[in-house]
Amino acid sequence: MPPTEPSLEGTCKLRAVPEAGLLEFVAAEYAALADAHGARNVLVLKRQPTGLERVRATLADVELSDGSPSSPRVESVPEHASKVIEAHDPTLDRLEYEERIELISLVIGGASREVPTYLENASAHESFGRDVGQLLLEATRQRIGRSALEADADGGSVEDHDRDGDGPIGVARECLSFLYAMNDRFHEELTERGFVERADVIPRAVDLLEANADGLRARVTSEFDAVLALEFEEYRRLDRRYLAALSANADLVCLGERHASVERTRVEPGRIDDLVGDGLAVEYHDGPDGTGDVESRTPPHAAVTRFLAAGTPPTDVVSDPADGPDGTRTATSGRRPSGTVRTISTRTAREQVRAVATEVQSLCERHGWRYDAFAVAVPSIERVPETRRRLRESGVPTATIGTPSLAEDPAVNELYAVVSLQCVRARRRRSSDRHDLESEFGEDRTAAIERLRARVPAFTPELLEACADASVSRSLERWIRRTDLKGRIAAAEPWVDAREQFEGIRRVLEIARFVEETDLVGPDWEGLRRMLERTIRYDAPYVHAVEANPPTGGVAVCPVDALKYDRRRAVFVLDLIDEVYPGEQFLTQLFPTAWLRDVSAYPAVTDPAPETVVETFAPADADAVGDPFDAYHAQRARRRLAVASRAATDVCYFCSYERGSGGLRRTHDESRYLDLLRATPGLELEPVDSGSARIYGEANALETILDQPRAELTRVLREASTGGDADLAATEELFEEIALVLEADGVDDDLIEAVQSQFEFAAGEVVRGE
Repeated sequence: MPPTEPSLEGTCKLRAVPEAGLLEFVAAEYAALADAHGARNVLVLKRQPTGLERVRATLADVELSDGSPSSPRVESVPEHASKVIEAHDPTLDRLEYEERIELISLVIGGASREVPTYLENASAHESFGRDVGQLLLEATRQRIGRSALEADADGGSVEDHDRDGDGPIGVARECLSFLYAMNDRFHEELTERGFVERADVIPRAVDLLEANADGLRARVTSEFDAVLALEFEEYRRLDRRYLAALSANADLVCLGERHASVERTRVEPGRIDDLVGDGLAVEYHDGPDGTGDVESRTPPHAAVTRFLAAGTPPTDVVSDPADGPDGTRTATSGRRPSGTVRTISTRTAREQVRAVATEVQSLCERHGWRYDAFAVAVPSIERVPETRRRLRESGVPTATIGTPSLAEDPAVNELYAVVSLQCVRARRRRSSDRHDLESEFGEDRTAAIERLRARVPAFTPELLEACADASVSRSLERWIRRTDLKGRIAAAEPWVDAREQFEGIRRVLEIARFVEETDLVGPDWEGLRRMLERTIRYDAPYVHAVEANPPTGGVAVCPVDALKYDRRRAVFVLDLIDEVYPGEQFLTQLFPTAWLRDVSAYPAVTDPAPETVVETFAPADADAVGDPFDAYHAQRARRRLAVASRAATDVCYFCSYERGSGGLRRTHDESRYLDLLRATPGLELEPVDSGSARIYGEANALETILDQPRAELTRVLREASTGGDADLAATEELFEEIALVLEADGVDDDLIEAVQSQFEFAAGEVVRGE
């Protein structure tokens, strides 16, 4: 049986749909609580860390009735729960991601239980360790273990032979049982070593507060008189239990939005107003509570946002100026749309980003907007580094700082090369057979030397020896100082890349210190090499924070979900093709989705009923749900688009590109939600004409020149083959302009040769190397 809903006492204020004015709504509620209790006696809790600085800055500007400064106390729920645990046991350390990888690998490797055959075969895949880690992270966050799995099997409707392990669902249960058992053993190891992992922070804090261990709840709750819970629609069951324990003796106000939950609904179905319990008095608020700020103005795409969020079509009819004063229609009159979003359609994903860069530059020129007025929203955090790089190549500065995977970090690769060569030196000192040593590490040694010589021209074996120390962390610190690693990075890299590489250096040094302090691995070069290699292999950018508002400004590049508490004048939502929105939903790469449909003890929504889909999302096509699982996650994708579009205060762009079909043909397989918007009366998609737009940035100019010869000749041939009229004068004029550009002084010979090659390719000629 699932745990009972936590008892929350207070007020829950829900906005009807995601729309403009969210931060003003939050500020007004905060001002009321701060006036009643004092600013320092109000604790503001936001469920997700993203957007926290924006909220803090907004509340700091609130004017209180007594004229005192607001000085808000704003924290995310995980951050506050960490402080609660530290208040109970200051000796506990939070386990870093790199340390978690090493410890859980050792626990699984030393398991006394027999590893299921399916998992043993799956372990050969490169992503196995990462997939297992993500699954166990979610199981820990939701406190799902073997007991839940056993209860699911006992109460399920699966055939007995399948439940016993003879069928695919039984295999999935057997594997999950093994993994959940390893997760329990893993947390036992953490407890013995005085660690707590990030995913276990909120569950651990809930236990401590509910038990009032050593009077902890009384000590923690004495620091505030009121709690303002933001982003309440994203609070999961354990989050609500944490909030209930924290606010038992405080004035509780929960602020949320209906039809806005993206993260909670991934693991817990239902609308938030159906999950608040009997103790919260629910109030519904329609429309923005504006204060004249820019966000309070109704943007042109507001009706689009409402439709994507709740499936509500526009009900207002906007008269065209051509209508008569009495409302009669003239022959040329029409009706203007209630909601408009602009669209950018290109041939490739790369051209999509180039078109966005061109539009950003154009808006800056026309309206005088700064670069920090823009946000580019990508489907997932993995897409951030590539998108950001392409924008910068097109001349658009970006502000997003993240932690790329360690395998892509040049500074980390340099330090890994140092570690590899120090391993060779250490082995050589211990071995009398040099030949065997070099045969074992020969390839690594050669690659490492080449990498260091490329990055450090003055590299010699003596330099490596001079940096050696009994402590691996001190040795790395010596290398960083003697080779001026940070200085080289700062001189050669843009500040965003430099900051990220500094973060990579910090992570490597933390791993080195952990190796020296733990008994998990040997405190030597071999132990460091093993742990660093495992970390690089399983590392991924989505486990690390992304900061979209650093002090120097620039275009923010972030996942769509990160825009929930953000606002920008213009928001570009990328990759609106059907294989992304909604895309093919999968729960994990470890098991086929069909195997998990009847396993409710999996940490995600696996097999929703049709009525669950309707009750959770109020979909636009409620009468045609189709496959409930696909429909459920498709509605989540639709809602993500609504949240992203709401962040735009002036204009929103939906961007798409043609999708390759495996051969020479390409199809413009746009997202079904774009088709839905086009088919909805009152909503309009306004295409952006990028053909006549000015070209910004050197990289864009070069690519445009290279694209034009072949594109123009293709156009002429297409017109000729279909019986159309090709304007050869325009073609001749274009080629003359290209020739004039190439004849200018300072044009690189390689560019001239590349353009000539494009003409040859377009003419069908084969270019052979001499």
